[in-house]
Amino acid sequence: MTLLAALAVAAASQRAHAQSLTDRYRPAAERIIAAALRDSAAWNKLAVLTDRFGHRFSGSESLERAIDWVLAEMAKEGLDSVRGEPVRVAHWVRGAESAELVSPRAVPLPMLGLGGSIGTAPEGITAQVLVVSSFDDLRAHAADAQGRIVLFDAPFTNYGATVRYRYTGAVEAAKAGAVAVLLRSVTPVSLRTPHTGSMGYDSAVVRIPAAAITVEDAMMLHRMQDRGERITVRLRMAAATLPDVESRNVVGELVGSERPNEVVVMGGHIDSWDVGTGAMDDAGGVVIAWEAIRLLKELGLRPRRTIRVVGWTNEENGIGGGRAYRERHAAQLERHVLAIESDGGVFEPVGFGFSGSDSARALLRQVVRLLAPIGADSLLAGGGGADIGPIMQAGVPGMSHVVDGTRYFWYHHTHADTVDKLNPREVAMNVAAMAVMAYVVADMTDRLPR
Repeated sequence: MTLLAALAVAAASQRAHAQSLTDRYRPAAERIIAAALRDSAAWNKLAVLTDRFGHRFSGSESLERAIDWVLAEMAKEGLDSVRGEPVRVAHWVRGAESAELVSPRAVPLPMLGLGGSIGTAPEGITAQVLVVSSFDDLRAHAADAQGRIVLFDAPFTNYGATVRYRYTGAVEAAKAGAVAVLLRSVTPVSLRTPHTGSMGYDSAVVRIPAAAITVEDAMMLHRMQDRGERITVRLRMAAATLPDVESRNVVGELVGSERPNEVVVMGGHIDSWDVGTGAMDDAGGVVIAWEAIRLLKELGLRPRRTIRVVGWTNEENGIGGGRAYRERHAAQLERHVLAIESDGGVFEPVGFGFSGSDSARALLRQVVRLLAPIGADSLLAGGGGADIGPIMQAGVPGMSHVVDGTRYFWYHHTHADTVDKLNPREVAMNVAAMAVMAYVVADMTDRLPR
């Protein structure tokens, strides 16, 4: 290279560094956003996935058939390095279940057993109910809990605060001598719809069956107790935990043009609970990441670094996919530039949350400005997720895809989590947000600093 040529290259590099990421990538971002919003391709793909295969619970045939389909579709679209990476997953089965109010009047109670719960004997458990509002309330009335079914009627405040009753309620109730536990579903809004989810046991405490009932029924039973009425419920559950089985993480890539070994990884979880079709939680997260790299490929926008889409499996009841990914890619994690997780629904996008260095945050502020046309230009403090948590612990910067979550917990872990709850344009906007963020971070001249 001649001296003049070298000086020209150096000058061009200096100009590129001086130009903001916002200015440099605005033309590409505008192309991506326009292409994402031109049709309902992402929503249509999401509808096929959820309508055709239904729920995708860990250990189920429907999950494995859905994974086969996603891998086949990715391969048809010409994505790179399409593969299923083995994961050992938990295998809990619900079986037949029911709850009935026996007295003061006879009526079925809509219910869902909590994931991981033991079952009852075939004849079920029939016992008087003790309604409490909190763990402190239970401790204050522990003498009344012996031999009863304890119902936690804890109103929803926020998910983190309220979900503890779902996860540890069985342990606390068993300590007080209860024979089973019921939970007011963890939701701010209810149309007599029960919400399931994972629960836990303590090896030092006897295991008792655990199930969720509706907000309306929990409140009704509480009113009955306040009036001094004797409440009796019959609970039947055939739930069982079977040996772990083999499943897979779904992987597809857009391999980088210059630094293919450096990776931006993004996605959601391919599994769901065994109720509804898991459209919002979290087929939507998988599909928007998948559609993002398909769109980039279609537009001829191949970044310097590799963008890897992962549909992690077993997020709902074990995080097996996230842990398996960390173990499988442990030697390459130093070259993982950023991990982005979408697991909050695919409603109207707001932006991203980020956990990483201040210098990286300063660059990402420039990137999110590109998303102002779709209102997704916020960069919030704190990012991550259950599936990328294991690699974040190994030092990979983490990012959450953030949307308007107003309606998320209305449908979370219920029969109502179906594709009709999602707006095609909002889904497309989320494709645009994921595509722009991943593309710019994967293509910028210098690697995102840790």
